[in-house]
This record gives sequence, structure tokens and C-alpha cells, in this order.
Amino acid sequence: MLESDIEDATATMLLPAAYRQPLRTTNSVERLNEEIRRRERVIRIFPNRDSADRLIGAILMEHSEKWLSGKRYLSMDDYWQWRADHSPSSKVVRIG
Repeated sequence: MLESDIEDATATMLLPAAYRQPLRTTNSVERLNEEIRRRERVIRIFPNRDSADRLIGAILMEHSEKWLSGKRYLSMDDYWQWRADHSPSSKVVRIG
């Protein structure tokens, strides 16, 4: 399977160096899971499943608000410039 899909498996290696690590790793997901575990350890015992779901939901909403308030995971301006520089034609169509 790897041999037949090697292009898909190595697709991020074609991107600029600044994009490679964030796109090929799960660091952000692992960090979010660590935050959930850290807060869960403080409570230790949940009275029921709904209370655990509410805690996780609150953490995820807080995380979402941080991202919506201006934090950028990747700057697309750098990507569009890289794409224009590496495009076979000089015309690059921007979507979004």
C-alpha cells in the first residue's frame, strides 16, 4: 500500500519548510489531549458521564475561541507566495 500511495504519504515534503512540521505531526492534537487530562486530574472523580462530557466540551469551546480570536496556525500568505514561485504558469488562482 505504501508503494502505491507514496505520493500521498510524502505530500507535505513538497511544501515549504515552515508548513511541513505542523501538517505532518499531531502535536496540536496531543497538546489538546494533555490539557484535557490535566484538568481531569484536578477533578479526579466525576459523578456521572455527563459531567465529564461537560468538562471536555468546555475545554474544547475554550480552545475553539482561542483559535477564532486571531491565532493563526499557518499563514496562507506565505503559501500563496511559495505556490506562485513554484507554479509552472505565472497565473495562480486563489480560492477562498
